[in-house]
Amino acid sequence: MRRDVGSLEGKIAFVTGAARGQGRSHAVRLATEGADVIAVDICETFDSMSYPLATPEDLAQTVKDVEALDRRIVARQGDVRSKSELKAVLEAGLAEFGRLDIVVANAGVTAMKSPTPAQAFIDGVDVDLQGVLNTVAVTVPHLTEGASIIVTGSTAGLMKGLIDNPAIGPGGAGYAWAKRTVASYIEALALQLAPHMIRVNAIHPTNVNTPLLHNEDIYRAFRPDLEHPTREDAEVTFPAMQAMPIPYIEPGDVSELVVFLAGDKSRYLTGMNIRLDAGAMLKGGMSF
Repeated sequence: MRRDVGSLEGKIAFVTGAARGQGRSHAVRLATEGADVIAVDICETFDSMSYPLATPEDLAQTVKDVEALDRRIVARQGDVRSKSELKAVLEAGLAEFGRLDIVVANAGVTAMKSPTPAQAFIDGVDVDLQGVLNTVAVTVPHLTEGASIIVTGSTAGLMKGLIDNPAIGPGGAGYAWAKRTVASYIEALALQLAPHMIRVNAIHPTNVNTPLLHNEDIYRAFRPDLEHPTREDAEVTFPAMQAMPIPYIEPGDVSELVVFLAGDKSRYLTGMNIRLDAGAMLKGGMSF
């Protein structure tokens, strides 16, 4: 079957957290536009997680979805907290494709269970911030003029009063602090890379319809009046966060912006913290 030429034909994209959720959506959408993909995901859960992370089977499904579009993909398990593991995955992709044009630093967790006093905070920061730093560190040496780095932030990093709110616990504080720091980081990094015509932008979504949102820890944050709130209990309150009366956006909504930032139509857009939030920040106020 003939496939139409997409806006990213011939480009190579490196996507972290690619086994499910936003990461899989981004990988597939980039492939739809003609990009080949290097995909990485840890595919295991660690002690501070109260909900299961993706599995090897999830990553295999991402491979199937990309290949169904007649695009190539190199997918490996790897931990964004480990620069050496990320480098190994990237090198496997470079051996196959020979170049790198797009970086999507997407991997993220909400680590809400602390086996030690601050473990959830530490793990959240290590994944949500250090994972971004490691992704940039291993990929930038391979980027050339016209390349694009896209980082997944969060409205949680822009909202007032989250980091020091005891109700969200150390894991929530770590998540919010990491995402706030990402917002500052991409501006500083964009300035350094601009002379080389390499762009850096962050997308800050509101709630997204993924497992990071749909777990009891997050439900409890929205429904502290219930000991074991269900999805149905929490979804009653989700729309209160956005100015638009919706509970959350879909991964595909974010992927559309990823494709735009990856392509030539955004060639002069850099250092931007873009709120994809259905008006959540207009309603809730900003701290950044």
